[in-house]
Amino acid sequence: MKPPKFLRLFYPKNHSKTHFLHLSPFLFFTFFILLQASLIHAEIPLEYIKHCNDVVPVSPAEPTTLFPSPTTVSNNLDFKIGYFSGGDSIFFQSNTTVDVPKAATFSAQFSHDIFGSNKTRIYKVQGKLVLQIPKSFSLPSPNGGILNPRRGLRRQFRIRGPKIPVIGRGAPSFSLGGFWSESTGRLCMIGSGISNGNAGKFRTFSVALKLNYSNNFNVSGTLISGVLQSLDSEHSSSYFELVPILGIRNSENYEFSLVDNGKDGSCLSEGENLDVNKANGGFCSVIVQRKIRFELDYGNCDQVNCSFVIKDVKFVPSFMFFKHIKCVDKGKMQVLLGFRNSSWTRNYFPFDPNTTLIGEGAWDEKKNSFCGVACRILKFGNSLNGTSIGDCSIKFSLRYPKVLSLRNRDSIVGKIWSDKNKEDPSYFDMIRFRSVWEVSPGLKNVPGLRYEYTEVDSARRVYASKHVAEHKGKTYPNADSIDMRFDMSVIDSKGEPAWGIANPMFVGAQPYKYQSYSLLPLSFESAIPSNNDSRLLNISYQISYTYYLSNRPVLAQGFEISAEGVYDRHTGVLCMVGCKHVRYKNHSSIKTDSLDCDILVTIHFSPINVAEKYRVKGTIESTRIKSDPLYFGPINFSTRSFYAGQAKESIWRMDLEITMVLFSNTLACLFVGMQLFHVKKHPEVLPFISVLMLVVLTLGHMIPLLLNFEALFVKNSNQQNAFLESGGWLEVNEIIVRAVTMVAFLLQFRLLQLTWSVRQGDDSRKGFWNAEKKALYISLPLYLTGGLIAWFVHRWKNSHQTPFLQPHHKRLRMVPYQNRFYHQTSFWTDFKSYGGLILDGFLLPQILFNIFSKSNETALAASFYIGTTLVRLLPHAYDLYRAHSSSGYLDLSYIYANHKMDFYSTAWDIIIPCGGLLFTIFVFLQQRYGGQYLLPKRFRKDAVYEKVSVDNSEELQGETVQKNFYSL
Repeated sequence: MKPPKFLRLFYPKNHSKTHFLHLSPFLFFTFFILLQASLIHAEIPLEYIKHCNDVVPVSPAEPTTLFPSPTTVSNNLDFKIGYFSGGDSIFFQSNTTVDVPKAATFSAQFSHDIFGSNKTRIYKVQGKLVLQIPKSFSLPSPNGGILNPRRGLRRQFRIRGPKIPVIGRGAPSFSLGGFWSESTGRLCMIGSGISNGNAGKFRTFSVALKLNYSNNFNVSGTLISGVLQSLDSEHSSSYFELVPILGIRNSENYEFSLVDNGKDGSCLSEGENLDVNKANGGFCSVIVQRKIRFELDYGNCDQVNCSFVIKDVKFVPSFMFFKHIKCVDKGKMQVLLGFRNSSWTRNYFPFDPNTTLIGEGAWDEKKNSFCGVACRILKFGNSLNGTSIGDCSIKFSLRYPKVLSLRNRDSIVGKIWSDKNKEDPSYFDMIRFRSVWEVSPGLKNVPGLRYEYTEVDSARRVYASKHVAEHKGKTYPNADSIDMRFDMSVIDSKGEPAWGIANPMFVGAQPYKYQSYSLLPLSFESAIPSNNDSRLLNISYQISYTYYLSNRPVLAQGFEISAEGVYDRHTGVLCMVGCKHVRYKNHSSIKTDSLDCDILVTIHFSPINVAEKYRVKGTIESTRIKSDPLYFGPINFSTRSFYAGQAKESIWRMDLEITMVLFSNTLACLFVGMQLFHVKKHPEVLPFISVLMLVVLTLGHMIPLLLNFEALFVKNSNQQNAFLESGGWLEVNEIIVRAVTMVAFLLQFRLLQLTWSVRQGDDSRKGFWNAEKKALYISLPLYLTGGLIAWFVHRWKNSHQTPFLQPHHKRLRMVPYQNRFYHQTSFWTDFKSYGGLILDGFLLPQILFNIFSKSNETALAASFYIGTTLVRLLPHAYDLYRAHSSSGYLDLSYIYANHKMDFYSTAWDIIIPCGGLLFTIFVFLQQRYGGQYLLPKRFRKDAVYEKVSVDNSEELQGETVQKNFYSL
């Protein structure tokens, strides 16, 4: 480390002066130490000395370079899973609901300033602390889980958002700086943070963060305890009470101490299980990097007589969340087990020291089970040293069943029990747990997984009774294709809407290639027909749907239906028998005898080579009698998403339409340029061009530029996925399109400016303005009348919307998932379409102007009005072709002939081109035979024309124009 500049006075400038240093080495060394100490204290804020020096005192010691790399050490200070208590005022709340999931994360970065001696190592640290609570959370859900559907073949569309940075509500962050002592394991930092609430309010906080890291690297050293202290005045609005914080440490040097490869005799197993340790990468590759949700089964007990894992809580846990922290070779794993009464936890593990166990486990190769030991978190509170880990008497095991069926869809099952005596207060009975079906990518190379069909014969009889006829020339999805999984909008017999997803499990004897966890196909063999009838294939499904509350945009109540049956790939009909779990209000158990298997599921897939509005339509019906307590009315569902082949076709079509838009805008520039060349060659025709027509054309180029102005210069990072995936090609061409549109606008504006300047001459041009006013008096009422009609049609369409958008219960509302496919058309969208209709008839003002001015001048070049008309009409011809040739329905991806920018339908695509061509013929006849040629002879009036000189300093000086002296 180099000394300060003024210390360089003590260094010799040449060899002849080195004797200066040798004269007083002790004096130099003493002075250097004192100066270094003064510099250290000068850099340390007074707030740190006041609030942190008793936690991590910084002494003026000589810097050293013998410590480990700062990057390596900083990784051991981070925690991604954390919890905090209190802090209501930070989130602008007086009393945060107890059951709200709270999360804390901390990331540290070391500087290169390291102080200390061989006994005391102190590191200078910078870090960021983030506290989170969800914006909203769910009510306890006895059934089902939150849906996170994944879609295939997506394309990114740029959706523009505000350019002003917005501070996310519910996630205040604190930027901190301080010191960490390696010998004591304590960290103390000071800094500031910001949090915003409703109505744009925000607060700034001055804080001190104190954390304690254990020097043990086993399970007892997993916890990071600490507090967040407010440094603001107690009378300040930014002041808050002490906030205890607890984090989970993920150390690279972790030492397993609770298990010995699972061979301690406590591993329970039953049934045939998969040997997942044979997967590529072993057991660690099967347990993926995310939380796994299990439903708890307490057996034959109710909430009064049951004993629970978690003590001193106000709810009965219905779900257990499994999250692994670290996994090493031979299947050893450090895990977290979280217990909640709600299945909704966003994307993070619901860590709460009161409801979370910390444990270790290992894979038992003999029993093909994962067995482990879990411990409780004790004495969480407002102290750096109070929290500890103890009571490691909890055992658990989980396994992967080898055989699945309609009534046994659990991909992972397990047990958790207490190893204490029944008289012990912390004892609890054995609890079973199960997970929903999924195939982890790590299982693709594990042999032995199979499915047994038990209700296929019943499904065949139901299908045979329907007498479904085969449609020649129509192709339906293959049973093992990605098109068989879909999202759906659901509406039950009471009119209540829901959102769901349907995922195939097995097709024939093979697992479905496109599991919901990953869209990458698994390397299973293709499905084969179940018997000699090649039309019908055995198939099994997992169907989930959820209802939403108006004040809870997250999961309120969900249902899962397991189904199996037959699929006819020649008719696209799928008939299945289904089962669903039935929970009783006074029980918290999931028992085998609570399955309702008297359910019939019928699904109709639309052909992949025919354009239809709905890709899938189906019903879920109960076959019980209406008086049965488990009977429910028919549930209808549908989806308007598209097939994978249609998605690929849409991508190809979008690339084509991008080229067509560029070509069309280039032609528009060319035709306006030819009109400018025409008026330059014949300047006397400028007064005979309708200003209203030029205003319409100029606005037609200007308004799209105003709506998308930032696309020309700013790349917005706020992108959202909408169906397809495209990289940056679409974005680049969007900017090119806007640039070409800008050129067309400038050329059109120049033509308008020339015409206007000619009209602004002397009083001899008053006749042209009179004719313009009369054209305006007729055009404007026509435009307004058309606008009113468009408004009435808009209101009528939205009053006859799909029933999926009309909740029949006050507590329900539609969530954004439904709006993706079923949405109201905004008036602004219809207004833009009506504006496109006005642009299609841009020649109307010119026709009216020619009539009132009685002009027979060739004011418009044939290339201009014919070419511009073709530019406006070609999209309608293309839309006709697209409607009859495309097999997909994806209005959102239309770039050329965009349905939001004009009226497009089979009728409009015929009416508008005919009207445009008729207007073109009218202008041609007027310029050849006179403006009033279109009128009957008895309505025509003769005009007296005289050549007059025109004095115009810009372009018409010395030229003559025709003036109509007839009194208009």
